[in-house]
Amino acid sequence: MTIYIDIIIVENLIMNYIILYATGLISKNKIYYFKIFLASLIGSIYAIIQYVSKLNIYSNFIVKIILSIVIVLIAFNPQNLKRMCKQLVFFYLTTFTFGGVATYLIYVLKPQNIIIKNGMYAGTYVLKVIFIGAILGTGILIIAFKFVKGKITKRDMMCDIKIQLNGKQKIIHTMVDTGNMLKEPLTGNPVVIIEKTELYDLIPKEILNNIEYILGGDFDKIPENIKVEYIPRLKIIPFSSLGKQNGMLIGIKAEKFQVINEQHEQEKSNVIIGIYNKSLTKRGEYNALIGIDLY
Repeated sequence: MTIYIDIIIVENLIMNYIILYATGLISKNKIYYFKIFLASLIGSIYAIIQYVSKLNIYSNFIVKIILSIVIVLIAFNPQNLKRMCKQLVFFYLTTFTFGGVATYLIYVLKPQNIIIKNGMYAGTYVLKVIFIGAILGTGILIIAFKFVKGKITKRDMMCDIKIQLNGKQKIIHTMVDTGNMLKEPLTGNPVVIIEKTELYDLIPKEILNNIEYILGGDFDKIPENIKVEYIPRLKIIPFSSLGKQNGMLIGIKAEKFQVINEQHEQEKSNVIIGIYNKSLTKRGEYNALIGIDLY
């Protein structure tokens, strides 16, 4: 059976594009169509090299890992190593799911016009398998993620945190907010949002009661000794959540920070305390928010 190179390019281009698009949807990453197309094209070129070449290097595991990293970098441009690893995991998860569905379809459909060369399937069946596999694979992933998310109860998303400031410690009931990716802009350190009423034992009331003045650059209401000690330690943190767009928080670095739940008590370093001037809930179920990266 004759297999044309351009057919292999088109088939792999479509398959790679669908996988990367599904990866972007599942990981809730911003999708840039041209970048996904470019990354898909690179994957297709590799597929051609693998198909026509007899060199073992192109089937090497390390080469494939490097190729995956390059594809993810081009398609999603993760800003740091942690996001890179997270995006890579989603990419592999989607790829393996689609691959499993495609293999099952091959088994069920039993196409006659199929050949295998250098570990690659080729034949006129491929486009049908790609589109059917894409529908089934995406459906499986969406259902699986919804099922797992549904199993995470409100209790699972609650914990206590222990913070230390000025040599004093306090335990605060906290909710894990999966949408809280707030960082201190200069250092990239994670920010924990805490109601100011929970901090009166740790930070002078002259600071806490004058948050709005401090944000406006007015320090007249703060005694000189407190101003000298605290103002240089304060950080300005922009945010766009908590019902307010383009807002600002005052932050201060914790001397010590621990997350406490039923499984463990873990200390975290370089955590910024973001002082929230209002209440996070109407009924006081929790008084602070931490991101999933700290949990």
